[in-house]
Amino acid sequence: MTDTAHERRSLAGQLVQAGALKTPAWRAAVESVPRELFLNPGVFLPEGGLWRPMTAVDTDSAEWTRTAYSLDTLTTQLDGHLTADQVSEPVVGLPTSSSTMPALVVSMIESLDVEDGHQVLEIGTGTGYSTALMCHRLGEDNVTTVEVDPEVATRADAALETVGYSTWTVTGDGLLGHPQRAPYDRVIATCLVKRIPYAWIRQTKPGGIILATIGSWANGSGLAKVTVNEDGTAEGRIIGKASFMQARSQAVVPVAGDLSARVAYADSERQTKVSPLMLDEWMPAFLTQLAAPGAQLVRAATSEGAQLFYLFDPERESFAEFTADGAGWRVRQGGPVALWDNVEEALTAWQGAGSPDITSVRLHVTDRCHTYWIGGQQITTRTSSHWIGDGSALRWQHRLVAHP
Repeated sequence: MTDTAHERRSLAGQLVQAGALKTPAWRAAVESVPRELFLNPGVFLPEGGLWRPMTAVDTDSAEWTRTAYSLDTLTTQLDGHLTADQVSEPVVGLPTSSSTMPALVVSMIESLDVEDGHQVLEIGTGTGYSTALMCHRLGEDNVTTVEVDPEVATRADAALETVGYSTWTVTGDGLLGHPQRAPYDRVIATCLVKRIPYAWIRQTKPGGIILATIGSWANGSGLAKVTVNEDGTAEGRIIGKASFMQARSQAVVPVAGDLSARVAYADSERQTKVSPLMLDEWMPAFLTQLAAPGAQLVRAATSEGAQLFYLFDPERESFAEFTADGAGWRVRQGGPVALWDNVEEALTAWQGAGSPDITSVRLHVTDRCHTYWIGGQQITTRTSSHWIGDGSALRWQHRLVAHP
């Protein structure tokens, strides 16, 4: 086995320089945990629109080590079942498990503000690398990790045992937490969730911290850090951008099929007030998910090469179709929900507030709703999935019929 102590120290140094690694205890963890042992049986590397398999067995040891200690996210599973040892040529597929870029992993666990003796619940074990870092810092008996995929969980558990950590590795739906080991001082989710499940709040001690990435769009999700209150609510803010794979039970099925048939019958058509191209930006994309929960951004092209641009909400059977013209953009909308009206109002109000970035967003979570706001003024919302803006504050509220 190759000794990777030098590579681990080098990785720690790069993470310090990047501002992700800040404290001696976590630096010691990065310098001690061999990332390469959490990449078995191999990884997939992007190559020309395909995924090229790489395994430690079939790769030069120096090349394998360089890959293992790169700063990139390394995909370890495609389509919920395929691993690199099962194929020999590049393949198509959708990443469903990975070893996340070390800078994001380390910055998140630094943001947990853990103390000696803290009990931590991790949602989304993945390869087990972040689990091992927390075991090194807190002790194996203080870390509980939940993974929904049995095969992924088995590989992670084996890797953890290899490096000497017999921690609590649980196979199950992480959105339900793990009440058998509750209460926890800290909860961290390394998957993308639409909202913070109330089960996590219920299983966290008052004063405890929950860190989770909220959203369903890869280019518009926010890393939320909330503190649990004595009354069973939680409050905090978005501390930055982050992107993870969606929780399996919340994974969005992409809109497909005959798009022209989906938008054949519109209820209205008008000029837009703001450009839909704003949705390519992170903060407008995040706001869109608040203003139009369930909406998906879809791009396509005609046989002549003309670009097509849509918002679809399959659950509410609603759409917005955008067409560029000389004056800007026109929008056709159909279905019971005027998607673009809601999004456009939110974006216009956000611009009126000075276009603050995502770290200006605060949120409050109860067993019934999530409330988000920008600015200091407290505003009472009148309807679910609703925004109000007066120039000094914006607020959105999502009421939930059922909450795990």
